[in-house]
Amino acid sequence: MKEQQDALQALLEAIRNNVAKRLVGKDEALEHLLIALIASGHVLIEDVPGIGKTSLVRSLAESLELSFQRIQFTPDVLPSDITGFNMYNPKTREFEYVQGVLMTHLLLADEINRTSPKTQSSLLEAMQERQVSVDGVTYDLPRPFMVMATQNPLDHLGTYPLPEAQLDRFMMRIPMGYPQKEEEMDILRLHGDQTLEEPLHAVVSREDILYLQKKVLQIYISEPLLRYIVELSQQTRARKEFVLGVSPRATLMLQRAAQARALLRGRDFLLPDDIQALFLPCFSHRLRLSSTGAHDQEIDQILLDLLEKQRVPK
Repeated sequence: MKEQQDALQALLEAIRNNVAKRLVGKDEALEHLLIALIASGHVLIEDVPGIGKTSLVRSLAESLELSFQRIQFTPDVLPSDITGFNMYNPKTREFEYVQGVLMTHLLLADEINRTSPKTQSSLLEAMQERQVSVDGVTYDLPRPFMVMATQNPLDHLGTYPLPEAQLDRFMMRIPMGYPQKEEEMDILRLHGDQTLEEPLHAVVSREDILYLQKKVLQIYISEPLLRYIVELSQQTRARKEFVLGVSPRATLMLQRAAQARALLRGRDFLLPDDIQALFLPCFSHRLRLSSTGAHDQEIDQILLDLLEKQRVPK
């Protein structure tokens, strides 16, 4: 077990060092991305432009031996651009399937809230079932498969808010945040004399990722901690401030994410810290306040209050 833990930590350190060649001060966001990846989840990355959302995703993708596609969402993007379509081949006199951007391991859906709800919904089946259906024929997606979507939460002009059904399929929401003063100084030192970003080399294989995804499922969770996760979910449904509480899918995703965090920390068992650290990232984007004009900060504060009052298993 010690050798496996050392090998795992070496993989994680290799990814961190690789991404650090291009990005500064994004350790927490990167860890959350890795947690979602090995927990077979999807992420919604939110913040204002210029913070490094796209660069973070690209850097992670280049660090892994996985296929990568990016699509810039605009109002004229069609569902068939996402899922693919059938095209008639006059030579064979048959319709042939032309793959969409979903046929990849890692998909960057840039500014997902700038496309129509119909196009947004084309992602639903892929995110949940890991497959796409075109004209009644189902195609399996590559494994692993992960959607990393970005959006600017402050820009509402010409955008289409993500529906609850789609938000619920994202394991986590990851806010990036502005860099600290010294971190921003390091950014200038790192990129000040560069006109183009140097390409990164892959340091982790597809087989490594699939292995880690299997190991996540083997992380031990005690009955008290299982009850702790469920009670936290139940509390969101009991709070009158929320229109609706989180779904059972959210409860399961918190469990999986906590297991992945334990694995990344070199443990084969869950601690309350794993659940508490991912409680907000896994739950906050799924909740809506009853009062109008509410902000995400208010949701976070209510969740923190809920977390503080909930009894922690010994």
